[in-house]
Amino acid sequence: MALTKRQKEVLELIAGFQKANGYSPSYEEISAGLKVASLATVHKHVSALEARGYLRRSYNQSRSLDLTPRFFEENRNLVAAGAPPKVPLAGRIAAGAPVETFENAEVLNFADFVSDAGTYALEVRGDSMIDDHICSGDYVLVEKTTDVRNGDIVVALVGGAETTLKRYYREGGDMVRLQPANAAMSAMRVSAKDLQIQGRVLAVLRKYR
Repeated sequence: MALTKRQKEVLELIAGFQKANGYSPSYEEISAGLKVASLATVHKHVSALEARGYLRRSYNQSRSLDLTPRFFEENRNLVAAGAPPKVPLAGRIAAGAPVETFENAEVLNFADFVSDAGTYALEVRGDSMIDDHICSGDYVLVEKTTDVRNGDIVVALVGGAETTLKRYYREGGDMVRLQPANAAMSAMRVSAKDLQIQGRVLAVLRKYR
């Protein structure tokens, strides 16, 4: 499963702090760097990263966080493969006048979507998800996972034969509802044992030329 954006920020903050200072940040320094007031929130992210093998910590010691070989190996692999591109995020716009333009341009980093090796793309065919603004010819970026929640847009293999893009809802008993986002189409209800979740949609890409 991919790291969350916040978990990546925690790792990057720790790596940058260690590089600049030669030692690990305290929880208070991580909290300040993330601009969060709660140390409990920092502890939650650190515990999750430790459980997933990206951090080590020694208990009852100050500044005890260490990045693991897994973190450095994945960073090296990302560099070797060529980091995903970044584009300037110049502002926000409505269907009319601009809402906001940034004086100091931010950067949209596509590593937030594709840094996990399990991420893949699919071209959409059909109109079953048009009310969610997913049109035929669009591309969806998919996180390869079986861990999904009600309301997630999923790639589902039904009966070992038919693959479909729908919203996932677990219903009573052994049933799952695969809900299209098109008022003209009916939901599919299938037994969970006949359903294989192959991924969850992260983003939609559309090309106009």
